[in-house]
Amino acid sequence: MCGRFNIVDDQAVQALCERLGIDTARWPIRFSNDVAPASRISMIWEGAEGRRVDDAIWWLLLELTETGWKPNYRYATFNTRYDKLHKKGSVGYRSFIESRCIIPASGFVEGLEGTKTYHQLNGIDEAIAFGGLYRSWLDEKTGEITHSASIITLPPHPRFVGIHQKAFPMMIDIGDKNMVDRWLDPGFDRTEAFEDMLVPRLVTGLEAIPVDRPSRRNPAGDVRLLEADEKINTR
Repeated sequence: MCGRFNIVDDQAVQALCERLGIDTARWPIRFSNDVAPASRISMIWEGAEGRRVDDAIWWLLLELTETGWKPNYRYATFNTRYDKLHKKGSVGYRSFIESRCIIPASGFVEGLEGTKTYHQLNGIDEAIAFGGLYRSWLDEKTGEITHSASIITLPPHPRFVGIHQKAFPMMIDIGDKNMVDRWLDPGFDRTEAFEDMLVPRLVTGLEAIPVDRPSRRNPAGDVRLLEADEKINTR
C-alpha cells in the first residue's frame, strides 16, 4: 500500500458508521482529504464501553519522548504484513490476537513500483473499512493514553495490474455482521477464523483515477471501474 488515504464527511461514511453501530454524535470521525503515515486517524474499536471511535497515530510502534508518544521511525509500521501476523515477536502479533480495529476511509492512493504512476481509488457508493490493528500506550507521568494503529496488507490483488503489484490493503465486509463482531471483539482470540480474510479481496467496487502525485491527486487520465469481487463465506 502506498501509504495515503482520505476520508470525507459524506453519506457513504455515515452509512458505514451506522451499520457498525457507531453514534457519530458521541464518537465523531476525524475527516481529512490527505492522510499520510504518522497522521492522526480515526479507528473503530471495541472497549469496556462498547464499540467506539478514537483518534490513533497511523504508526503502530511508538516511542516515548519528552513531549509524549511519537512514531518510532526506525520501523515502518503504518502497515502490517499479513505474513507477520502469526509470527511471535513481530510488532503486530499480539494485536492480531487481541486488539483489532476498523479504519474507515473514502479512498486511498496506490503507486506502481519503479514508476511515477499513481491512482486514487475511491469506493463506489460505499466507504471503505480497512482491517487494522491497534495498540494503547500509557504515559505514566501524565496518565495519558495514546492509541496507535496500522492497516493490514495482503498479497497483491491480480486485478491491480498497472495500479500496485506489491501488496493490497485488507478490506472488511461490514455486511457480514458475525465476522465484524468477531473482528472487533477483543476477547475473540481464535485468529484461524480470519484466515479467509488474509486473501486479497475487493469488498466494494472501486473507481481508479490516474493522478499526478499522491499528495495532490490531480486527475491525469481516464477513470477505470473495478467491480467488487464475489463474496466468500468466512468461518
